[in-house]
Parts: sequence; structure tokens; C-alpha cells
Amino acid sequence: MSDFLQQLNNLNSFYDNATIRIETLGNFVVWRNQQKIDNKEWGRDKTIQLLQYLVSYRQRNALHKEKIMDNLWEDWNDRDFKVALHGINKGLEPNRPSRTEPIFIIRQGVSYQIDLDKVWIDVEVLEKYIIIGNQSFGTDNKIAKQAYKKAIELYKGSYLPNRIYEDWTSEEREKSQLLILGAYITLAEILITENPLESIRLAQNALNIDAAWEDAYRIQMQAYIAKGNRPQAIKTYMKCEVILEEEYGISPLPETKKLLKAIEAIS
Repeated sequence: MSDFLQQLNNLNSFYDNATIRIETLGNFVVWRNQQKIDNKEWGRDKTIQLLQYLVSYRQRNALHKEKIMDNLWEDWNDRDFKVALHGINKGLEPNRPSRTEPIFIIRQGVSYQIDLDKVWIDVEVLEKYIIIGNQSFGTDNKIAKQAYKKAIELYKGSYLPNRIYEDWTSEEREKSQLLILGAYITLAEILITENPLESIRLAQNALNIDAAWEDAYRIQMQAYIAKGNRPQAIKTYMKCEVILEEEYGISPLPETKKLLKAIEAIS
């Protein structure tokens, strides 16, 4: 078994076996032992905010309590944090014995972080699938296709859409969007010859996220040629040209124009 396949299997197994799963893409949902945790269990919105903040900054070192509160709440006191943290631990571990350390939230003095080895988080796993896809692309496209498809399955929409105006969510939102755009385009590139229709669909999914994503137009142009549909390939270029002008006041890249010339030269 290849290292990449083993990594894929480990990620798949993590989903099946994780006691806690957190979904953030398209909606915010937390699962405990395969059961959805009702929002009422969290009590206050500050509890949910704190958990979402820990998810958003999960890849950094443990976060200091005061920095967390400064970024989350304009007016705060120590009690707010304690109540919110207790709410998280109670929601994730309702049966944890008193005077025992939480399993899923790691505490280091007055700093806190999520234990990523024990908590399945969709954006974290999505990134790992895409890393496997990128590393295997070109050398083992069978594995790359599986990895990209798994990542695409996880992307159900924008990161924490109910917190779109919160500054602390913007970095993760932009990152996850760029990652999934890359997954759509690379998988579409792999499939141009063997399944041009699927390639066109994947590229369109990328354009639904970012209408000016030029790589997607080039993929569609190539896929239409693979289908023998030269007129539609040219129409795709024209659409790209209009969108780029409307959005940014620019023309397509030289490589896109070069592709158009090659298509126009086809008799």
C-alpha cells in the first residue's frame, strides 16, 4: 500500500471513529457520537463563538485567554470566558467526571486549543485531502482523484457563513475557498480527456465560487475541444473576456489568448 493511500485511509477512518465532528462549511454543526448537538445545549451564543474561534485558529499554538477575548468581545470579563469554556466542555463531554481534565480542549496555563488528533474538523480534513491530492498529482492520479473528490464532498459552502462579518473568520474563509478552487481545477484538468463533461462541470463549480477564476475558463475551453465542440470553446473565451473586463478592467492572460488562437486554428 502506498503512503498516499494509507494517508487517505487514515483520514477516512478518522471520520468514522471520531467522537466529535465539527462542520463549518455552509453551516455550523457539531456531532457527538454520531448525534447532532442541538444549539440549545450550548446555552449562550458566546459559547458557540468561542468554539468557532478555537476552530478558526486551530493550527496555531495554544491561544492566550485574554487575546481570545479581545478578538471576540468588545466588553468582556473573566466570567464570560469561564462560562463559555465550561459550556464547550459540557457540550462536548456531558458525562465527564468532575475534577478531570477535558479531553478535546487542551489547556496550558491560561492558553487553550483544540486537540486536532481527537476532533474531526471539516476544514482541517479538507486541507489534508488536498495536500494528498497535490502531492500525488502527476505521479499517481488515481490517488489524486480520490483525494480531490473527498475534499469536494466536504465543501458545502462558505466557512461559517453566519459569521461572515467577523474579522476572525475571514482568513480561514479565504483559505478554504482558495483550496477548494484549486481542487476543482486540478481534478477537472485530470479528467479533461477521460470525462470532459465532468471536467466542464467541475470548472463551473469553481466559477460559481469566483466568476473571474481564469483557470476554470481555460479548463472548460480544453474540455469543449476534447468533446469536439469548437464553437462552445470560443464562446467560453468570450465569456471569460467579458467577466474579467467587468470585474477588474483587465483582459485574459497571455496563456488564455494563446489557447484561443490554437482553438481558432483548428479546421
